[in-house]
Amino acid sequence: MDGLSISTAQGLLRTGKTVSELRSDEFKAKSSINEGGATFSETLSTAVNKVNELQKSSDKLVQKLATGETKNIPEVMIAVEKADIALKLMTQVRNKIIDAYQEIMKMQV
Repeated sequence: MDGLSISTAQGLLRTGKTVSELRSDEFKAKSSINEGGATFSETLSTAVNKVNELQKSSDKLVQKLATGETKNIPEVMIAVEKADIALKLMTQVRNKIIDAYQEIMKMQV
C-alpha cells in the first residue's frame, strides 16, 4: 500500500523522515545486500589463482618428462594444453575488462 496509513504515519513520527526517504532507505538496504555470492574482485582473483596453478602443474610435468621421471607424454600434453587454454581465456577476459573500462571512460557525465 503506497498511501499514508496509520503504520506509515507512526513510522514518520518515530523517524522524522518522509515516505520517499523511507522508501529510499529501504531500496539502499536491499541493493547493498550481497546475495552470498563472491564479489567481482574475489571471482577474478580466484580465476587468476587457478590459471597460475594450472601453469605450475604443467611446468612440473614438463620438467618430469624432460628429466625422465615420467614417460606419460599424453598426460603432459593434456596438462600443457589445459594451461594454455586457461591462459588464453584469461587474456581474453582481461581484454574485455579493458574494453569495458575504456567505454566507461568515454562516457560523458
